[in-house]
Amino acid sequence: MRRSLKEAKRIVIKVGTSTLTYNTGKMNFTLIDRLSRVISDLMNQDKEIILVSSGAIGVGAGRLNLKKMPVTIMEKQAAAAVGQSELMHIYSKFFSEYSRIVAQILLTRDIVSKKTGRKNVINTFEALIKNGILPIVNENDSVSVDEIRAGEQDTFSENDTLSALVSKLIKADLLIILSDIDGLYEGDPRTNGNSKFISTVFEITPEIVNGATGNKTGRGTGGMKTKLDAANLATSAGINVVIANGNNPKAIVSVLEGNDVGTLFVKR
Repeated sequence: MRRSLKEAKRIVIKVGTSTLTYNTGKMNFTLIDRLSRVISDLMNQDKEIILVSSGAIGVGAGRLNLKKMPVTIMEKQAAAAVGQSELMHIYSKFFSEYSRIVAQILLTRDIVSKKTGRKNVINTFEALIKNGILPIVNENDSVSVDEIRAGEQDTFSENDTLSALVSKLIKADLLIILSDIDGLYEGDPRTNGNSKFISTVFEITPEIVNGATGNKTGRGTGGMKTKLDAANLATSAGINVVIANGNNPKAIVSVLEGNDVGTLFVKR
């Protein structure tokens, strides 16, 4: 089953705020450098990579030296406006070290829900990929409140779901969601050390979803439940999904080598 992942050519990689930043809210440059190197090397192997990146609000809060994360929607949107430009500057800087150009794609709910907007987005992705440019995708938090409200909307309320939607739009072979834990457990391993790790999932049952409730970090809008929702959306569209630990970006390489890394959700 895992060996088939070696053949994946078009790959969406999603990375979250908790992976990109430290507990202080400041950016983890070491990890971003490793991520940039791994992705650039995969692109050198003729892999087609799309990066879905959270972090605008968290990075903005850190850049503004806020002592705590913003609370109101207006404050979060302001932090996102600062953080998104900072985030893209950092990505551009690190990827340029490996001779790669990056491009920013900011999406909102209304764009992907309309036929014309959806077609234009797909055409943009295809043009960038054809020219060897890395698309970096985020929700446009400075004008959209869907992700900020996190869960109050029914299309995409955070970037886990967005990564699944992007995977569907571009007909990806594989979606890799980088988290701050190794994958899916029967419970929360941070509160229950006896929680059993689940290597492969063929069906996302209510029992699996209930066991994942509460696995949410303090710096991101998602949690394991949102990742399961994303996995369900992607696998139903015929896309394999792997949730793996993003603290070591080389996990991406291990996944593509067919190794037993992270939790594999088998496409349907």
